[in-house]
Amino acid sequence: MRENQGTSEFRLLRGVHRTLTGLHPALESLLAAVVGMAVGAILMRIWGYNPWKAYAALFRGAYGSAFGRASSLARGVPLVFTAMTFAICMRAGMFNIGAEGQVFLGAAAAITVAFFHLPPGLHLIVGLVFAMIAGAAWSIGPALLKVTRGVHEVISTIMFNWIARFLVFFLVTNVLVDPRRAEKTFSIPVSARFPVLVSRTDLSYSIFLAIAFALVIYFVLWHTVVGYEIRAAGLNPTAARYGGINSKRTILLSFILGGIGAGLAGASIVMGQPPTYAMFSGLPMITNTGFDGMAVAMVGRNHPIGILVAAVFFGGLTAGGRTMQIFASTPLEVVRVVTGVIVITMAIPELLRIFPRTKGELVKILALIRKLRQKRASQSEESP
Repeated sequence: MRENQGTSEFRLLRGVHRTLTGLHPALESLLAAVVGMAVGAILMRIWGYNPWKAYAALFRGAYGSAFGRASSLARGVPLVFTAMTFAICMRAGMFNIGAEGQVFLGAAAAITVAFFHLPPGLHLIVGLVFAMIAGAAWSIGPALLKVTRGVHEVISTIMFNWIARFLVFFLVTNVLVDPRRAEKTFSIPVSARFPVLVSRTDLSYSIFLAIAFALVIYFVLWHTVVGYEIRAAGLNPTAARYGGINSKRTILLSFILGGIGAGLAGASIVMGQPPTYAMFSGLPMITNTGFDGMAVAMVGRNHPIGILVAAVFFGGLTAGGRTMQIFASTPLEVVRVVTGVIVITMAIPELLRIFPRTKGELVKILALIRKLRQKRASQSEESP
């Protein structure tokens, strides 16, 4: 009898321990959010603004009405895709910041469906496929540079981001431009648009695509052999190679999966966000989507489920920031500083977790930059 009682008590304690361990990351993120909001409140008070009024306007605009909730969700949809781009490669031990350029190419590829007619449904699928192919194709360059020449992904993806940006600038203003409105591209046809989910809002059925993509990536990473190899390569590359895992294949697959996600992010913006369903000159609707996704991934602990929650929170910051300006008389610059402080504090726990893994890579990057500078200096001295 006592043995059974002791066994049941042990099982209870073990269950409580597992529960607390599982809740630990969520509680850590919640504490970081509280600290970030406290620091933001102090800054607003120093600058002469009412933090209580500002935060009340923020949360009322983000979650206080059906329109606000729909707007928050709509802003979070593309961030799910770009956050997954970063998270997949981070799980594989790489710091991929190339989502920004891949979003540009994915959006431009989706716009091309305006040049031909297809039945509804099929037209939408073709646009998504074009975007996925464009994003994946643009990710292959940095992957091949890393596999064949050992080029660090941070350097290569930064260069590819700028190439993609100016390439899409050219396409928007010269190839995809609407002859009736020179400031934008052709609009996505009605047959290729995501239907609006909540009337009189910008929330479309693209939210279900984002959820499905996150769940698929979760299944791939945690319930397939390929996902095990990706995570094993990220946790311990030496042990993974010793265990027979092909590191080159893992790198290529991680980049391609991330490129598919970033391409879908671009498609979700131009095909799922009313009213224009187009790209404007200067790319204001798309710029920084890839970089914001990195912050979402950090806050979501590079886990698909955590990313879904973090994307809704980030979307709320964007949607609620407008009401802070209107109802709390808080300037846009202050709004951005406050939201930036909140984001940084929430990302710190994950940064501390991955810093030991990336510290060596950062040292390599700095050493490479130092060598390039020394080589350039020596060449300038030798030249007459």
